[in-house]
Amino acid sequence: MISTAIETDRHQILKQNLEHTIFSWSKQGGLNPIHADRAKGVYVYDKDGKSIIDFSSQLMCVNLGHGDERISRAVQKQMSELSYVFPGMATDVRGRLGKKLADIAPGDLNKTFFTLGGADAIENAIKIAKMYTGRHKIVTNYRSYHGATHGAIAAGGDPRRHPVDSNVMTNVIHVENPYFYRCPWYSETPEQCAERCAENLERTLLYQNPESVAAIIMEGESGSSGCIKYPKGYMKKVREICDKYGILLVSDEVMSGFGRCGQWFAIENHDVTPDMIVMAKGLTSAYLPLGGVIVSDKIMEKFNDHPLVIGLTYSAHAASCAAALEAINIYENDGLIEQARARGSYMDQQVAKLMEKHPSIGDWRNTGLLGCIELVKNRKTKEPVTPWNAKAKDMEVTTRMMAKIRELGLFTFVRWNWIFVAPPLIISEDQIDEGLDIISQTIAIADEYYKN
Repeated sequence: MISTAIETDRHQILKQNLEHTIFSWSKQGGLNPIHADRAKGVYVYDKDGKSIIDFSSQLMCVNLGHGDERISRAVQKQMSELSYVFPGMATDVRGRLGKKLADIAPGDLNKTFFTLGGADAIENAIKIAKMYTGRHKIVTNYRSYHGATHGAIAAGGDPRRHPVDSNVMTNVIHVENPYFYRCPWYSETPEQCAERCAENLERTLLYQNPESVAAIIMEGESGSSGCIKYPKGYMKKVREICDKYGILLVSDEVMSGFGRCGQWFAIENHDVTPDMIVMAKGLTSAYLPLGGVIVSDKIMEKFNDHPLVIGLTYSAHAASCAAALEAINIYENDGLIEQARARGSYMDQQVAKLMEKHPSIGDWRNTGLLGCIELVKNRKTKEPVTPWNAKAKDMEVTTRMMAKIRELGLFTFVRWNWIFVAPPLIISEDQIDEGLDIISQTIAIADEYYKN
């Protein structure tokens, strides 16, 4: 009787989810979501008690792993003292978090405007850039994603923007990425790809009138568009181009920040200082919603005498700030940024072994613990096992792999011909082996479609 009652309760809860809530990026009929019950470390447990190893930190955001009670206690303490005041008030936790972010950010990025997530942080970075420069155009990469609000989805080049193209923000110019594996200029080396891509960027600016461009927005490290790595020297060239034409450089670190790529911010891997850093996700390890824009002193000087016309009801929410402050302390005290580099190196070694085993692995791109396996039907032609932005009828391989991964007890994203690998920074080598074993069994499906 008890088990029957529990099963009925589970069914009722799932029914309520499906009938009364809306799920992201999906047709709403026929959904069968994982019924998450609890989570700890690198594992999520469903209502049946099945453990699922989290190999993408959910949305590449739970950098500290699940269930760290240090954050829970910090939030509880803050809420017992002060949960919310309007953003025009000063609070202890807001000031301490602002100072901490200034300490870890590069260069003269010393002031932060707090948002509730990455998309609204991008929106406000765009507003600041336009107000500061008096210009109206934004340049970003075609293969990029910057969020789902109207301005942010317009800034990104991800095809998820297409259904709302007619309504999104205007004056966004997209350029090609320095995607060496599929270089648009058929470069023979990564350095050559970097050079040609930078030339294309500057040429596009000249066509568009560089004096009309407020900012170039680029991810600190490419994420859901395929973890496309910037070749050595490319970001320095972008910085030089920005300086040449008086354009601001905005680094979107929403996914790539807070240790994910082995630095506080991924752009530091390129020894480049942007004018603004956009952040969210790992800022609180997703324990509470919080995002922000860290802005340089150069920009903020203007707004000492001119109104900065931005604002959000929940900006600098005290409970979220407490989660972020404790998360940053954990990154530091537990040495997790250094650990991300070490675990990333181990991941590289183990995936190299998979490449010897599976002919369908065409490329592996990874920085720290933000990686992507690209699957092909032939290594020479590089034909993808599933085309980019494929229609449902062309998704056979991807659909089969997604089902296999779920069956075997792993959670990560399989998108077209990419399998993403971005586990929490706390992951052990044994747990990496556990996850990669499941991925290996999954890639065996792609191998079936390989053509010599």
